[in-house]
Amino acid sequence: MAKPSKKSIHPQKMHVKKGDTVQVIAGKDKGKVGEVLQVLPKMSRVIVEGVNMRTKHIKAQAEGESGQIDTREASIHSSNVMLYSTKEKVASRICYTFTEDGRKVRKLKKTGEVID
Repeated sequence: MAKPSKKSIHPQKMHVKKGDTVQVIAGKDKGKVGEVLQVLPKMSRVIVEGVNMRTKHIKAQAEGESGQIDTREASIHSSNVMLYSTKEKVASRICYTFTEDGRKVRKLKKTGEVID
């Protein structure tokens, strides 16, 4: 019997988008606030600026050149982040509502602030 893969077959509906300001609500970086740099819907993961930093040691390519240590953000699960209001300084769940002109927008439940 084949081992099931970690990736889901269908992309998941994500509550965050690229450019959103989010707060981490679980894990070693709990409480940190940052901007979403990339969204990975097939794995339900996001990359947040300054969160889950990893170091990568890069070998020297040319002779006489020195190696480098690169630090970059690794992905975290989307369930571990919550949208953050920069005006009110509070994290909140979201709901979907329609504007007067019929557009569907995301709205923060705690503050009523429209995101889109």
